[in-house]
Amino acid sequence: MHGTTILCVRKGNQICMIGDGQVSKGSVVVKPNARKVRRIFPKGSSSESSTGGSSSESKEVKEDGTIVGFAGSTADAFTLLERLESKLEEYPGQLPRSCVELAKGWRTDKYLRRLEASLLVADSKHSFELTGNGDVLESHNGILGVGSGSFYAIAAARALIDVDGLDAEMIARKSMEIASDMCVYTNKEFISETIVTDVDNDENEGAESKDEKKE
Repeated sequence: MHGTTILCVRKGNQICMIGDGQVSKGSVVVKPNARKVRRIFPKGSSSESSTGGSSSESKEVKEDGTIVGFAGSTADAFTLLERLESKLEEYPGQLPRSCVELAKGWRTDKYLRRLEASLLVADSKHSFELTGNGDVLESHNGILGVGSGSFYAIAAARALIDVDGLDAEMIARKSMEIASDMCVYTNKEFISETIVTDVDNDENEGAESKDEKKE
């Protein structure tokens, strides 16, 4: 497993992706505050801008764009991010198709298949996990995670998701606190990106379920 933790939580009208900042080389901590969660804006968007900073309280709340978190080799992850950006430009507003096309290339390309990284990708409507095996996984409960501490974070998020009064960001941050206490490759220098939508994700999922039953 990759030595880090990235978690994505969808609840209500909020989608939050959060990651720790630890970079490890074997048993040595190389850097404590790396930025592993980023936001991709549509080409030419008025909101397109850099989101610098890497403190534990750093967060950006915007209503557009696609948020991406990665675990694994930094160089490999940035190569995949560039490919994802090109797919999003090729298929604007179609995150599922963009992810599938990226996964196809990742799986079949002689160069890309050697890249060692995992990605979480989310926009206002969808969340996906992408792997080098060609997998494009969408969660049934709005919770996804990658990295060495992901199972701890996912378990904590699942326990908190139905608690009244906790929004997606609060759940994600508390779950990461638990994961960082249990995983030696995860620290507490969290960076998060949040999307706030006009549509309640829980209501939207219910509507989709009804449509599937009708079909």
